[in-house]
Amino acid sequence: MTLTSFGPANRIKRSAETHPLTWRLRDDGEAVWLDEYQAKNGYAAARKAFADMAQDDIVQTVKDAGLKGRGGAGFPTGVKWGLMPKDESINIRYLLCNADEMEPNTWKDRMLMEQLPHLLIEGMLISARALKTYRGYIFLRGEYTTAAKHLNRAVEEAKAAGLLGKNILGSGFDFELFVHTGAGRYICGEETALINSLEGRRANPRSKPPFPAAVGVWGKPTCVNNVETLCNVPAIIADGVDWYKSLAREGSEDMGTKLMGFSGKVKNPGLWELPFGVTARELFEDYAGGMRDGYKLKCWQPGGAGTGFLLPEHLDAQMYAGGIAKVGTRMGTGLAMAVDDSVNMVSLLRNMEQFFARESCGFCTPCRDGLPWSVKLLMAIEKGQGQPGDIETLLGLVGFLGPGKTFCAHAPGAVEPLGSAIKYFRPEFEAGIAPTSAAVPPLARPIVVGA
Repeated sequence: MTLTSFGPANRIKRSAETHPLTWRLRDDGEAVWLDEYQAKNGYAAARKAFADMAQDDIVQTVKDAGLKGRGGAGFPTGVKWGLMPKDESINIRYLLCNADEMEPNTWKDRMLMEQLPHLLIEGMLISARALKTYRGYIFLRGEYTTAAKHLNRAVEEAKAAGLLGKNILGSGFDFELFVHTGAGRYICGEETALINSLEGRRANPRSKPPFPAAVGVWGKPTCVNNVETLCNVPAIIADGVDWYKSLAREGSEDMGTKLMGFSGKVKNPGLWELPFGVTARELFEDYAGGMRDGYKLKCWQPGGAGTGFLLPEHLDAQMYAGGIAKVGTRMGTGLAMAVDDSVNMVSLLRNMEQFFARESCGFCTPCRDGLPWSVKLLMAIEKGQGQPGDIETLLGLVGFLGPGKTFCAHAPGAVEPLGSAIKYFRPEFEAGIAPTSAAVPPLARPIVVGA
């Protein structure tokens, strides 16, 4: 895993003033443990929050800073925190860190947990103080075994130093933190499915309302935040709202920095902390180095497999939610994927939809039956056995499975790349339609769900 410095030619050194998430990283890639973390001003923000700030002031500071969720949805963090009940008689509350990170092409949270585990713990400690939560869980993707080992060691270090447990920093505030490894389901990225899984239930999303802030883990008020989101909290508390907002590029409506990256056949695939508002072209050309020799950029996804495809001419879009929305899709996780000119889009989409169909929880009909249907049609088209009307049926499924049509956001994210691929590369899909004079009407084609 690569994390390159801030400058296009690696000339600019990471610093606390410009890289709140990554300035403490070691050059050798090893984890930063407690002594080194504290030597690099670690837990200073927590001490400030406990000694000098009222709990509501912490919430307001995060809200004023404009911090938004970094897991893909981009919901304002301070607003989410403000939904937690104010009733002091509710003394059992939970803070959950969503560390499931199952989105294909995305690995940013893994880097933070493996190399800066105490940054996440400090972010959760401050957040717990603000939200009056007495217990926290890091719900970790089961395959992240190194992250689990490092987080558990960091938790024990923090306990021994009096930074977790009873009467933290002499404040009278108690907070316990546990690392919980999941069983490996993409749907656990949805916060209520994560809660069900943590409780030992099937990982199905829950009906909302009630929202987790009212009825969450074991029926108690619960706040769920992403790893990268929580890792932003210490710097905001330590250095203030104005500084944090100043990090973003002009024109960006999102504040601070973001871990961004590029994968695929680029010369320098990697992960970088960059200001919101940097253009995708700068990310692609100056940091990722452009395509490898012998390959051309065909299209790209801005933030994981659940975001729509964009063309090379869209690279001038700014990397923030509104900037990517202007060119027709979502920023998602900010970890982009380059698709080279040797890739057949039908095969790529068939592979993607197989993944999404397999990872559906199966609760609602559009997702449970619609995604396998798209796979059947794509497999036929890939083999040159598609029938007239199949492309229209696929586009119909994109509509049937779109936002607001399913129980959660899994299916809309699954079909967004499909719709964009047909929009930009329809001839590749048409090439898989077999000529026939006796085509079976698309809606009458037999579909075997789950086959």
